[in-house]
Amino acid sequence: MKRIIISGGGTGGHIYPAITIYKEIMKQQPDAQVLYVGTKHGLEADLVPKENIEFVTLPVQGLQRKLSLAYSLIKANSIISSFKPDVVIGTGGYVCGPILMAAALRNIPTLIQEQNVIAGITNKILSRFVDVVAVGYNEAAKSFDKAKQVVYTGNPVRPDVLVDSRVEGRKHFGLSDDIFTVLIAGGSRGARTINNAMIDVHKHFQGKDGIKLIHITGNGEYTSVLEKLGINDGSGLGESSLILPYLHDMPKALAATDLAVFRSGAIGLAELAVRGIPSVLVPYPYAAEDHQTYNARIFVQEGAAHMIVDKVLTSHDLIGEIEMFMANRELLAQMGASALHLGKPNAAHDIAELALSIAK
Repeated sequence: MKRIIISGGGTGGHIYPAITIYKEIMKQQPDAQVLYVGTKHGLEADLVPKENIEFVTLPVQGLQRKLSLAYSLIKANSIISSFKPDVVIGTGGYVCGPILMAAALRNIPTLIQEQNVIAGITNKILSRFVDVVAVGYNEAAKSFDKAKQVVYTGNPVRPDVLVDSRVEGRKHFGLSDDIFTVLIAGGSRGARTINNAMIDVHKHFQGKDGIKLIHITGNGEYTSVLEKLGINDGSGLGESSLILPYLHDMPKALAATDLAVFRSGAIGLAELAVRGIPSVLVPYPYAAEDHQTYNARIFVQEGAAHMIVDKVLTSHDLIGEIEMFMANRELLAQMGASALHLGKPNAAHDIAELALSIAK
């Protein structure tokens, strides 16, 4: 029986890959015992226990002072001594630092998974000590020139994203096959720039046949968007628009979608790729090392996406992009094929297999 520690924290971009890898490990090694190490205040404290994964916390903060870092390492060492893992996997965030460092210093096999083209600072530091770095993009390998081993696996995608057919997705949202469907989402917290630009986009397409805008605003922005549109609920504009604060059925929405307007977080892009969905990307400009822009450029270079810089985004831009794709289905299909070429549907399987192969 393998004993495995998985760690990743702070944002969904680190936690969802960790949970996906966990599920794949349990498929490959059903008797494995897994411990998730996270933080008390990160999103993982809510998400991980819901998956019935054993969960413990480490006291960590970004850019720690020496004293608090030393305490985190002592606590991490205590967790390692108690659990006795055969392998430790990190998917990013500051919480990974102490637990992976403690494991590496004790010669316990370690693996980190880097989702972005430009690596995060924690993973860059850790890459000098761990056994394997699994990268989501080939181009990320240059960030890890001091690593022992770098393997291009792609980014892990939730199994649900691969399951639903277009027919099932369309049925779920009550869409006929000829309705041009645009999915607009800015990540789990929403994206104010995209939401503001969408106000006039909704107005422009209101009452028009043949289009459906599925707009996920994020919980914090939902009320504001409705107020600006002068409506009381998300279906208040009629058949052309559906506005939601959050969508639990994102896999079904992806299955139904012709075009996406997204930020360019690595996991969102991985999901678009495995579904072969062309996109208009608006990278979040304040992401660490501007990594979302670098992620988006890969999709643009491969012909899978168009990119609009956040600070110049307007409703006119989005209306133009949507109408252009509606009128040019051949380009839409070509870009969808390019997106599919970037997809790595077996990434979670390959990362889990890699981790189990280096386990003691």
